[in-house]
Amino acid sequence: MVDALVTLIVVLACLGALGALAAARVVKQYERGVVFRLGRLRSDIRGPGFTMITPMVDRLQKVNMQIVTMPVPAQEGITRDNVTVRVDAVVYFKVVDPAEALIAVEDYRFAVSQMAQTSLRSIIGKSDLDDLLSNREKLNQGLELMIDSPAVGWGVHIDRVEIKDVSLPETMKRSMARQAEADRERRARVINADAELQASRKLADAAAQMADTPSALQLRLLQTVMAVAAEKNSTLVLPIPVELLRFLERGAQEIPAAARAEGETEGGAPATAPEREAAPAQPAQPARQAMPTLTEREPEPRAVDR
Repeated sequence: MVDALVTLIVVLACLGALGALAAARVVKQYERGVVFRLGRLRSDIRGPGFTMITPMVDRLQKVNMQIVTMPVPAQEGITRDNVTVRVDAVVYFKVVDPAEALIAVEDYRFAVSQMAQTSLRSIIGKSDLDDLLSNREKLNQGLELMIDSPAVGWGVHIDRVEIKDVSLPETMKRSMARQAEADRERRARVINADAELQASRKLADAAAQMADTPSALQLRLLQTVMAVAAEKNSTLVLPIPVELLRFLERGAQEIPAAARAEGETEGGAPATAPEREAAPAQPAQPARQAMPTLTEREPEPRAVDR
């Protein structure tokens, strides 16, 4: 009798231990527990830590409350300006209501994925190619609103949506490369022309300053010679100012006039007006040819007074 009682106590203890083990649950810090009792939702949401449920009656489901990173497969579509592109994105979302995430939708992850794909196709058809390439912030916000609107009823909050990559056809890539090259060449030519304009203005100001002070031109010439000589070249190019050539030309023209005046002084009185009129007109000779050398000049006749 005593042995039977002891056996019964041991069996009850074992059953109690097994029931306690079956009823014991541990909910992690980033999880929440939703309890279903005979298929009905219990209003109390189990927090993190140790909790107990009724075995064979209650069923505990854990819902992850962390932010989920879900890649969206690349979607191919035609933009508003008739360009075929492939765009992929990534969605960041988290569960804010565990009960709604389990009851309102069968699989909230799959639902968010499908909604993200359809929204991405829609946003591609409403946008231009330039917006997809350069104005992604606005597109990300629009895509987030499109996905978050139905996800609110599922107990899911869309944290953010980012477009990762935009794949273009090879022909479009070559066209964009040519366009970028032409634009850079245009800007280079504009910058070069602007530099030439500024340089011409500075040179005009410098020329006006040198015209007021002729010695500045000689100083500039000496400075140029020093700059060329500093390079240790075997050949030295010395520019001659145009003013110097003009001075030499005026000197060559003044020498024949001085020679004629000297001849008239040594030969006697100058010819009278009738004689000058009777003399035949001589053809005009160039200034350089009218200047004879010392060996070619003939002696002029001198008048002797008796």
